[in-house]
Amino acid sequence: MKKAIKITSIIFLGFILLAGILTWMSFGDMVKGAMSVQKLDSGLYYMEYNGDDGFDEFLANGGAKNSNEILTQITKFLSKGYYNPPAQPDSMKYGCSTLTARTPDQNILMGRNFDYNSATAIILHARPKRGYEYISTFNIEFCGFGEGWKPEGFANQYMALSGLFLALDGVNEKGFAIADLMAGDDEITAQNTSKPDLTTTSAIAYLLKNAATVDEAVKLLQDIDMHSDIGAAHHYSMTDATGKSVVVEYVDNQMIVTETKAVTNHYLCQEKLNAGLQEGDNRYTKLCGLYDDAQGVMNTEQFTQAVCSVSQLPWGDNFVGGTQWTMVMNLTNPSVTYYNRRNFDKPFSFKIGE
Repeated sequence: MKKAIKITSIIFLGFILLAGILTWMSFGDMVKGAMSVQKLDSGLYYMEYNGDDGFDEFLANGGAKNSNEILTQITKFLSKGYYNPPAQPDSMKYGCSTLTARTPDQNILMGRNFDYNSATAIILHARPKRGYEYISTFNIEFCGFGEGWKPEGFANQYMALSGLFLALDGVNEKGFAIADLMAGDDEITAQNTSKPDLTTTSAIAYLLKNAATVDEAVKLLQDIDMHSDIGAAHHYSMTDATGKSVVVEYVDNQMIVTETKAVTNHYLCQEKLNAGLQEGDNRYTKLCGLYDDAQGVMNTEQFTQAVCSVSQLPWGDNFVGGTQWTMVMNLTNPSVTYYNRRNFDKPFSFKIGE
């Protein structure tokens, strides 16, 4: 009798162990990613992820045409299909600016200001199972997890893995960098062919994983159907380690690529040149002037000062509005330095490969 009980107990424990192993095989990478979340500063967090990010399967299934669809796919991936709550993404209209230049020792730099009325920013350092290592940023408030939501406590840290599918900017191991900016009007991009569908922010995550150069990124964009995340126009500022720098814009659902060293919030393509340019907004002119004065060559300190010079002051109490984060990315030796909420005396630096 005792022997039978002992055998039964061993079998039972074996099943528990097997269940634990299978669960860890499914969720282990995500649990480790969630546990990596660190608070760096007020409204700024950092996390790492190593493993399958679910993006290939997501794209193979057709992708997503809007924020609701993408957030449904995110939840399906994070829960392995066990949980599918309704998604309530927030709308998002924001400013922003970018600049590209070369250092005296021939390093390529790209800078970026993200301007918005508020942000809980998550820096994601991802090493996907397939694809390039990259560092990206996303404003998690766009996911609609609730007012005042923060990636603190395991459950919320786990949901922060949404950043695997959503990005507003970033740089990868090959020195390809990209940022999303508002283009200045309400023209919605909604391409409709048989190609896989991606939204503005999910396409950035896709490109960081798969594009080594600007030319490769443009080709990848030609192979998908683009859909605006919100009822407004977006454009991409893209630069690579060769120094090639372009803006990608959409007019009447057609993609247009224009070479430029600076981008703000109006169209730069000839088809809609200066559409969306607001009276009194001299950020683009200022960036181009600084670039020309330096003949396109600035050391890192000069470049950082140039990018910071067009950052936006808050327009309310408790840092409501203004530049939520500033990035200076080195594309020759892929790395990025962040400045949170115009606190330019407090840099946070990360290097790809470490």
